[in-house]
Amino acid sequence: MALGAQRGVVVWMMLREVFVFAALGLAMGVPTALGTSRFIESLLFGMKANDPRALTLAVTILLSAALLAGYVPARKASRIDPMIALRDE
Repeated sequence: MALGAQRGVVVWMMLREVFVFAALGLAMGVPTALGTSRFIESLLFGMKANDPRALTLAVTILLSAALLAGYVPARKASRIDPMIALRDE
């Protein structure tokens, strides 16, 4: 923001980074979940292996939580006065 960036651009830049990291984590986690689903099926009553509804719900919740966790600090960072931030550095 000290170099002229708009608040929305700063928030979007931070959220895009959070989304990339969340997507990378899900890209590693979903195949692992699919690979271990037979084992989980033997431990949980009423759970089917590779239940698409459960996997979709888990992915949606994890992405939502990651974006919310990134949005709050991004919003705070976009509201800081650039001169105060430069003085602290």
